[in-house]
Amino acid sequence: MGNLNHMSQEGLEWTGKPFGGIIEDIRRRAPHYISDFKDGLSSKVAGTTFFMFFAALANAIAFGALTGAVTGNEIGITEMIVVTAVGGITFALLSGQPLTILGGTGPITIFTGLLYDACVRLDISFLSTYAWVGIWSGLFMLICAFTDASALMRYFTRFTDEIFAALISVIFIVEAIKDVRSTFVFDDPDYSHSTSFLTLILALGTFMISRWLKNITQSPYLRRTMRELISDFGPSIAIIAMTALAISFPNVTISRPIVPDTIGTTSGRPWLVDIFGIPVWAMFAAAGPAILATILLFLDQNITTRLVNAAQYKLKKGPGYHLDLAVVGLIILVGSLFALPWIVAATVHSLNHVRALADMKVTDTPKGKVEEIASVRENRISGLLVHALILTSLFFLGIVALIPMPVLFGLFLYMGVASLTGNQFFERMTLWFRDPKLYPEAHYLNIVPNKVVHQFTVVQFLCFVVLWVLKTSPVGILFPLFIAMLVPIRLFMGKFFKAEHLWALVKEDEEEEEELGIVI
Repeated sequence: MGNLNHMSQEGLEWTGKPFGGIIEDIRRRAPHYISDFKDGLSSKVAGTTFFMFFAALANAIAFGALTGAVTGNEIGITEMIVVTAVGGITFALLSGQPLTILGGTGPITIFTGLLYDACVRLDISFLSTYAWVGIWSGLFMLICAFTDASALMRYFTRFTDEIFAALISVIFIVEAIKDVRSTFVFDDPDYSHSTSFLTLILALGTFMISRWLKNITQSPYLRRTMRELISDFGPSIAIIAMTALAISFPNVTISRPIVPDTIGTTSGRPWLVDIFGIPVWAMFAAAGPAILATILLFLDQNITTRLVNAAQYKLKKGPGYHLDLAVVGLIILVGSLFALPWIVAATVHSLNHVRALADMKVTDTPKGKVEEIASVRENRISGLLVHALILTSLFFLGIVALIPMPVLFGLFLYMGVASLTGNQFFERMTLWFRDPKLYPEAHYLNIVPNKVVHQFTVVQFLCFVVLWVLKTSPVGILFPLFIAMLVPIRLFMGKFFKAEHLWALVKEDEEEEEELGIVI
């Protein structure tokens, strides 16, 4: 097992032919296209749709506001809602893995802010430059899709996936806590204890009700069909309940989404960007930052898709890495002509989407009952309806504005915590504080000595810390390069860890023994 072999990973094979990967993705997924709609006709899909609608809308509002803050409001909430809706509908209809949810992400927003600052320093039009960077990035993404570049993800293992997923999850948790904490400003004469207290109640209430209702399937009360129905609609029930609670306190000022009164651009500019509003040299120079943007978008899209297709979810219809990358590249290319934010596979939302569609089963183990995924309702309807509802919300922005921001903070907190579930890196970190005699059942603990498990986890933790610091540092534009560097770091670890130990820690599941391949 010390040799570097290649693991058979469906959808990540090199075809050696132009468009070969995309053609294979279409051949793999086309027979399931009709069933993708039929399988979406269930109450579980309905519950998932409402939950993910609020989640995706909250994401669009949050990252739209953040994008506005870092671009002088030249791009803002309206643009983010529009591209999330139209791009999401397009992806749901044309993608190879429709369980993936597209949206704005923190790293991309940070990159956009850095690009804006560069344009201000160079005294050139930000929107025109942004459009050209997006056009180049879209073209580069399409080239990557046409040449099977996603097959490079064969060299990414669970080591990288877990660090990236944990980073995005923790960002959601930290940002939710920071937003709630920001209302506790004790040295402000306008500070209101009532506002802070109600904000805390709404955020924690949304989080706790969502968690409790989602786990109600394990309760002995009510019939199983009723428990499953309540569980499916749990987050939606929490949002509605906490919004109603906020409305019942009309005299308490609570922050609410700042949405425009009409469907227009944030700054009032025309929708179509004047791409000739910058010098010719800048049009070609935009290819430079576009390369870095492409690396970030490529890794964000493919790592998230790898996580969605992980063996633990027991998906049956197959992935579509190359086709998905082509669709995202097309969305970015066309959207950039209108200076719409770049959207890509959103890790936390995609993982929560898959888990919300999962049917669970309880298995008896020597250390007690363990709930695990039995199957996932793979469909296109939930993703399609989620983004169709977001598009519809543009005509009811007044109603959207009624949802308190603390409720959205609570939803972010719930999604961040929920997406950590099943992350082996996070679970191994908890072993640092547990009695070794009470360690959970895990295949790697039967193969790898505890000391080696902890050493491996420490390396992952250090990489996590570097990414966390780098993402908001002055050199944050290099963030995607360090993600790519996790592959050689993982390879270098082979000099200090036994191959069989590394293999046990990065393999997808216990059934992967006969498929040993990549980078052990």
